[in-house]
Amino acid sequence: MLLVDTNVLVDVLENDPEWADWSISQLRAQAQVHRLAINPMIYSELSLTFSTVEALDSAIEQLGLALIELPRSALFLAGKAFVRYRRQGGTKNNVLGDFFIGAHAAVSGYSVLTRDVRRYAAYFPSVRLVAPSLSA
Repeated sequence: MLLVDTNVLVDVLENDPEWADWSISQLRAQAQVHRLAINPMIYSELSLTFSTVEALDSAIEQLGLALIELPRSALFLAGKAFVRYRRQGGTKNNVLGDFFIGAHAAVSGYSVLTRDVRRYAAYFPSVRLVAPSLSA
């Protein structure tokens, strides 16, 4: 299973001039070897670019993405990663989406397709990342 980060999906849906080609090619390549999925956090982040739930659900279906729930162990790990983030000087007051996504991948043994490796690499080093700097 491969979790597809929001930034990759937005690249494709909005035809980002810099990143759409990379994101599309990665989605196609990764779909050959992994089941592509999103979780409720990614769904929520992605909803910002849609006017209705039906439009979002249609896009998810057209992209061939499964929507999978986060296990409680991932929710717990996300909170622990956030505590580390705060102790290391992080300024956000709420658990960040990347922590839910990274924790989900970590406890479930999933990879993450993303363009933003910073938090995943720092807080979830066991998670395999597929990213521009790592796939060249």
